[in-house]
Amino acid sequence: MANTTSFETHKSSDWDERIAFVLIFVPCFVVLLSFAVVGQLIGMRWKSWLPGAENMPNIISGVKASVYTFMSHII
Repeated sequence: MANTTSFETHKSSDWDERIAFVLIFVPCFVVLLSFAVVGQLIGMRWKSWLPGAENMPNIISGVKASVYTFMSHII
């Protein structure tokens, strides 16, 4: 019985970590994507604004890399 309880607690913890990851990743992605889109529309070099996006081939992968870089600094 104790093993079932510890398994359920561990499973709940994994779920909480996933929810926390999504609650951090999605807003950061939206904000940084908006910066990148505005920079792209104005014709500026937006990749230098976002850490980790310098060598990425497109806007989505650049923003994704910058979000992961940003998240590594806050976690």
